[in-house]
Amino acid sequence: MEDGWCKADLHVHTCCSHDVPPAWQTHPAHLLEKAKNTGLDFVTFTDHDTVKAYDLLGWDRENLVPGVEISIKDTENVGHTVHVNTYTFDREQFMEMEHLARERRDIYSLIDYLRDNDLPHTYNHPFWFKFGEKPNMFAVPELVRQFPVIEYNAQDLKQKNFFSMMLAQRHNKGTVVTTDSHTGGIGRVYTVAKGDTFEEYFSNIVKGRSYMVMEEPSWKHFASEVGGLMELLFSIDKEIWEETGFSTGVGAFDKVLSALAMDTPWKSTGLNKATSGVARQISGSRLPVLLHMLTKRSQVTKIERMINA
Repeated sequence: MEDGWCKADLHVHTCCSHDVPPAWQTHPAHLLEKAKNTGLDFVTFTDHDTVKAYDLLGWDRENLVPGVEISIKDTENVGHTVHVNTYTFDREQFMEMEHLARERRDIYSLIDYLRDNDLPHTYNHPFWFKFGEKPNMFAVPELVRQFPVIEYNAQDLKQKNFFSMMLAQRHNKGTVVTTDSHTGGIGRVYTVAKGDTFEEYFSNIVKGRSYMVMEEPSWKHFASEVGGLMELLFSIDKEIWEETGFSTGVGAFDKVLSALAMDTPWKSTGLNKATSGVARQISGSRLPVLLHMLTKRSQVTKIERMINA
């Protein structure tokens, strides 16, 4: 680091994302301060299809890089939802990207736009597939060819990340490791590269002049996220709930979370403490990790066959 190398965690969510509990630990202001204390040189928040974090913090903060995770389902060319992180854009460019993703639904038009505007971008968790969608695994290698940088997602299965890195190496692509944290775990893993500006930093990643730093195995990061989620669900902040307009999209679940956020006697009862204690014990064990691995076993086998083919 003394020789001019910089570090950043390029995939982090705040409470502005629809699937992040509204708590102070995930508020953009808190995460920005935490990132600085962690020693990150560049900070970016990549919420799902929104830039509200930058509206709250301001777009011109030093070393705060505008970022977003764009969701696009191109039924003709891909068939399943793809997540793309992009950086250094302005509000007008964000609106244009959203139009391409929501209205045009053409992944190649989006990629062309990013290239034409020199916007750094990454292919997120290539072998992640949205629940309920039928994945087109044979589209993944072709998409890898189109992106400058491929993500190693610290929460995903080691095998799936391994296959992503195989494709990245095969097609001479840059790679980054990210937390993809939804619980405030910014900076637990990071990518280092030289660069006085974010653009220079990202350019070196594209050229392969970078290192991915992850000091713990993937399963520990996944377990930490599950545990963090439990902590947040039992400490939801009413003011942040109202400020961000948080919603999971599931009405019944939102009602439960809303009840947790309200200032009710429930928050101080022994029942609440007992329930949260049991939830923390389960989430802190390896059980959620084991269940996650078991549910993805058949998918990993299919990916391996496709890669070998």
